Amino acid sequence: MFPYQLQVVALPVKSNFRSLKIREVAVFEGPAGWSEFAPFIEYQNKEAATWLKAAIESATINTPKGIRDVIPINATIPNVPISEVAGILKGFAGCSTVKIKVKDYENDRAILAEVIRLTPSAKIRIDANGAWTLEEAVANIQNYESEFTGVIDYVEQPCIDIADLKSLRKRINIKIAVDESIRKYLNGDFTKLKEVADVAIIKWAPSGGIVAALSIIEKIKLPIVVSSALDSSIGISHGLALASLVPNLYGPCGLGTVALLQEDVTSTPLVASDGVIKNQKIIPDRISELKVGNDRQIWWQDRVNAIYEGGLI
Repeated sequence: MFPYQLQVVALPVKSNFRSLKIREVAVFEGPAGWSEFAPFIEYQNKEAATWLKAAIESATINTPKGIRDVIPINATIPNVPISEVAGILKGFAGCSTVKIKVKDYENDRAILAEVIRLTPSAKIRIDANGAWTLEEAVANIQNYESEFTGVIDYVEQPCIDIADLKSLRKRINIKIAVDESIRKYLNGDFTKLKEVADVAIIKWAPSGGIVAALSIIEKIKLPIVVSSALDSSIGISHGLALASLVPNLYGPCGLGTVALLQEDVTSTPLVASDGVIKNQKIIPDRISELKVGNDRQIWWQDRVNAIYEGGLI
């Protein structure tokens, strides 16, 4: 039986993010403070186990003091109608780097143009979440590069396949960042990354916790951007703690995504101000207001117990 009292909350999402309307998050308190277990619903227990390992670590082990007290933050724009872009950007006060979730150039070039109109000095990161084939990636990126010359910082996970990424890198002039490929396709062999990418995206929970993430970062030997998975402020606080420890931080991190939620577990949510968020722990004071119904509480408790008792961590 999982040894901590699990409490599950439902956080409404402002805009289309992974087609979610509600983000369910399981939180609990350990001797080192509050932690969060929130793998997406569709994840199987084997994959979700890494997230539980991270959650237990952060609840039981105090993170050492970092090398920076504030973390630079990028804005994150989901794949939304143009009419929603201005409102979303307001949630990322002072952020001069903007990551945009894209499908393809024809559908999404107008979103980039709107972001640039609203924030003319912004650097743009585009994230395809591995959806493109090699040839689709070449065509889309060359079009973005041609229209938005000098504006795009990097393209994140344009393809999933490592061989495709290696070929793509030889055919474009924009930097490539990798995210999903690190966890799902390298099987711990990080030596290949320098051949396919310029930047690595690291997330606290999917990496298995701060200790595991720092070990991966040491092996990768690429500039790092720490990002999140639509966490509550509890999860974001652990992402901030990780980012505070990273020696080779590339630039603004994707840790401002609480701004994409309508509600949060705390009355003082961790959102960007002047383009940064201070590295800090939080105490959730709104859990009772946001609790899920009994059926969802039982579903999450069963999920955690199956992982914890099943020898998966």
